[in-house]
Amino acid sequence: MGFPFMAIHPPMPSAKRKLLVILHGKAAGHPAFREAVQVIRGWGHDLQVRVTWEKGDAAQFAGEADRLGVDILVAAGGDGTLNEVVNGLAAVGLPPRCSLGVIPLGTANDFAVGLGIPTTDPLEAFQLILENEPQPIDLGRVNDRYFINVASGGTATQITHDTPETIKAVLGGVAYFLTGLAALPSLSPVPVQLRSGAWEWQGKVHVLAIGNGKQAGGGIPLCSQASLTDGLLDLMILPENQETDLISLFTSLLRLHLPATGHQTIYRQVPHLTLEAREPIQINLDGEPLLGSHFRFDVLQHALRFHLPGHVRIEPSMSELPEVEADRVQ
Repeated sequence: MGFPFMAIHPPMPSAKRKLLVILHGKAAGHPAFREAVQVIRGWGHDLQVRVTWEKGDAAQFAGEADRLGVDILVAAGGDGTLNEVVNGLAAVGLPPRCSLGVIPLGTANDFAVGLGIPTTDPLEAFQLILENEPQPIDLGRVNDRYFINVASGGTATQITHDTPETIKAVLGGVAYFLTGLAALPSLSPVPVQLRSGAWEWQGKVHVLAIGNGKQAGGGIPLCSQASLTDGLLDLMILPENQETDLISLFTSLLRLHLPATGHQTIYRQVPHLTLEAREPIQINLDGEPLLGSHFRFDVLQHALRFHLPGHVRIEPSMSELPEVEADRVQ
């Protein structure tokens, strides 16, 4: 089989780079990805591929990137693969010498979709990485783990956990919608206590999201105003409310619309956050589970250099803005 991309995409004019691609094992046979790799090598770039076999492989490969003298480390997979790569880099030390990019090959690809990174053509995603200089972005941390996109809890986490892999593979993000509708009668709000500086809130939540990125759960804009570069985490809470119609609220979320503002939603931007729960609860970090009853969330400013689409606006960090109201409640 030939490489049809060659007639569509001309050779790259950029300087030759050394790339290490960490590929999720389930995508190892992806034909468009394999062809894209050959095209990039044909343009003179040094591109090596490491394929994951089991959990922990992506983090191990990422930790070896500096020793190999890699210019660009590429996570090829879903949000979970990207999360593991980020944690592998963090284990060696932040900020890493190499820059980071993503080839979205997962089910939801929430981080990539939220940024407008191409999800249907791996070669276009490679081109974005090679043509756009990396930009400094923030990284979220909870206890001793890291997340690049969104940490979520409450019923949204239960829906994500209960969605079968086989259904996700066929239906993509729609699978979360169907699982959520089926689970609505049995979903129970989670009691939590939250603190950030002088602000404190406690109650039961249906959905809790702490975002460095904007969306999670198969395209839900839980933290619609989040920025990767402002030095803040966006907190969104859907608390228990007797007046809330859960079905309309849930369908509104999954249609990519935020719920009505006011008593239904709490939205704040904070530099750090503490979460306490009476019983252990599960928090999903970019879709990867973390169980506990005490969580400390922080944001690490400019911890990574990431290859973003050219249209993404890089905002100044909070430390560079003289007067900013960091906390907002809707």
